[in-house]
Amino acid sequence: MTRDEGRGRIAVVTGGASGIGLATAGVLIERGWRVVISDIDAKANRESAASIGADAVPLDVTNEQATEAAFADIEARLGPIDALFANAGVIQSGGRSEDLPFAEFDRVIAVNLRGVYVSCITAGKRMTHRGRGGIVITGSVTASRTAPLYAYAPSKAAVVHMAACLAADWGRSGVRVNAVSPGYVATPPVLANIARGTRDPKLLVEGAALGRMVEPVEIGRGVAFLLSDDASAVTGINLPIDAGWLAGSHLTTYGGVPAAR
Repeated sequence: MTRDEGRGRIAVVTGGASGIGLATAGVLIERGWRVVISDIDAKANRESAASIGADAVPLDVTNEQATEAAFADIEARLGPIDALFANAGVIQSGGRSEDLPFAEFDRVIAVNLRGVYVSCITAGKRMTHRGRGGIVITGSVTASRTAPLYAYAPSKAAVVHMAACLAADWGRSGVRVNAVSPGYVATPPVLANIARGTRDPKLLVEGAALGRMVEPVEIGRGVAFLLSDDASAVTGINLPIDAGWLAGSHLTTYGGVPAAR
């Protein structure tokens, strides 16, 4: 990819202070975008932005007034927002469904579903007015398979479908909307859980056709493609970036993913 792929256009990455968001912001900067990362943690947001040469705007995506003010400020200072990576999200604790506190369920839905909708609408109404723009939403492989994540997984299934709905609504206005569905990604929280012994790395990779986890930068490359002009005819899709987990996970009933030949 050429350095001028983004040609200085503005991209906003929510949940951009760490993990997939920060890695994606870095990829976009490498490809010529001017990136603004936003995160609810203002200190982490500033430090992460400085580490990669991005702009920083702290933001709670569940607050529509704050989101509107933040996006208006970005456009007033930097110019029109041409791309949004709606990545802000929270995970949930595991366990039995009946033990999940309703307050935790409500928080996950507020951020992962409503917050995504708020950021998409806030950016999308500006894009449709100008007749151009691209949005990518972070889904999950749990949108396509069952998991003991009774708020998180449904929230991700909802935003994957949201991408298709918005793509249909905004396509004639020049705005493309897609989703990416990461598999098991080697983010700092996941690696920390592995180090503490609360996650078994063998279980995270045994169902993946490639036999490994996904690196955060690999999600970033997929997002960058969907936001680029190379994907100008791509809208309304969900792109799994999962090291082949969706392809291979069901093979446990046949003895597992075949070994290397």
